[in-house]
Amino acid sequence: MLCRTLPRVPGASRAMSAVSLLVSPGRCLFDDPLRLRVRGLSPGQDVSLRTALTDEAGHLFTSVGLYRADGGGELDFSRSPALEGGSYTGVEPEGPLWSLESKTPLRRLLKKDVQSPLQLRFSLHQAHHPPGALLAAAAQERGFMGEGVTRVPVREGRVRGSLFLPPGRGPFPGVIEVQGTGGGLLDYKASLLANRGFATLALAYYNYEDLPKDMKELHLEYFEEAVNYMLQHPKVKGPGIGLLGHSKGGDLVLSMASFLKGIAATAVVNGSVANVAAVLHYKDNTLLPIGFDSKKLKHPEPGVGDIRDIFHNPLEECLIPVEKAQGSFLFIVGEDDLNWKSPAYAKAAVSCLQENGKSNYTLLSYPGAGHQIDPPSSPFCPVAVDRVLGVPILRGGELKAHCEAQEDSWRKIQDFFHTHLKQ
Repeated sequence: MLCRTLPRVPGASRAMSAVSLLVSPGRCLFDDPLRLRVRGLSPGQDVSLRTALTDEAGHLFTSVGLYRADGGGELDFSRSPALEGGSYTGVEPEGPLWSLESKTPLRRLLKKDVQSPLQLRFSLHQAHHPPGALLAAAAQERGFMGEGVTRVPVREGRVRGSLFLPPGRGPFPGVIEVQGTGGGLLDYKASLLANRGFATLALAYYNYEDLPKDMKELHLEYFEEAVNYMLQHPKVKGPGIGLLGHSKGGDLVLSMASFLKGIAATAVVNGSVANVAAVLHYKDNTLLPIGFDSKKLKHPEPGVGDIRDIFHNPLEECLIPVEKAQGSFLFIVGEDDLNWKSPAYAKAAVSCLQENGKSNYTLLSYPGAGHQIDPPSSPFCPVAVDRVLGVPILRGGELKAHCEAQEDSWRKIQDFFHTHLKQ
């Protein structure tokens, strides 16, 4: 077991030297399980566990768990329940991570430099309210690139992004990961997939380097070039690759799977079955974006918008022809998605496949999960600023249910790609 115990803090209780807070491992990947234990407490002693990290921009995120030691004066967070009154309750080993909340309003924990780890700080204090003297402290590094994983900036033809390669000679099953409407390049998911054996390209498509600055019109030929880049790469195992898309990235990967060759598996997380937010061109085909009615924008609380009902019914507009796809689909939806009606969109895609005699799909629907389904350990984000609208909007979800969906769906995504890219 690896543990890192911080030096004694001046002014801390003398009891601190008798209490140990063990974090295992001391250095790990961001999506690895968290294991914490405490020894040396008095039987039945009340303590509070405080977790903190500071993001790349200097914003502080914190969570608090309230606990009571067992009869032997110990706590094992995989078995010991958190009591009412903290950031999470019940037996929640990962609770200290997914319940982290920013002190800055509307701040989402978003790792942009995946080549440096996040530094987590844990401190154990006497009593619950208010926290008493410091008893013990420990730290953990959570990284995005494991040993031997390499990151290759991609500037191949028009294609821009980051390619992450697992350690070893390869070739490896290949995946292209496409994010939502935020623009730029986000590669935290791609880097984590590379640790699990996938050669993964995080693909930028606007507002990055020499790519278009806005998202008014997109051309599928750009994405086709990225597919061909992966299929021709010596470290990528053919004959087909996988696609992973979230939100706007979801309808983009559906379009890629429907129109392009070489796609064996497509995973869509809270995506739309119709084109969203931008005109999409491919050869002689044009997919117009689904219409919307801004008058249906709601404000359930001051300064926060609910856009779920502003979009027109996709069944009445131009659907992405998913029935043309040759590969398999995995649809992941949060039933409490307040960004848009992703459960209905996924069911529409499934119905289209069924009507065409296809059974090449799996639908995973998570009650209580919202829109922003990220990898495990990602803090819950029920409200975030929409990069297109420029205003805070509701993303939906219930804390515990959403974070359980993150853990389960991340594992299912990897299983899906391993199954369909193993040829």
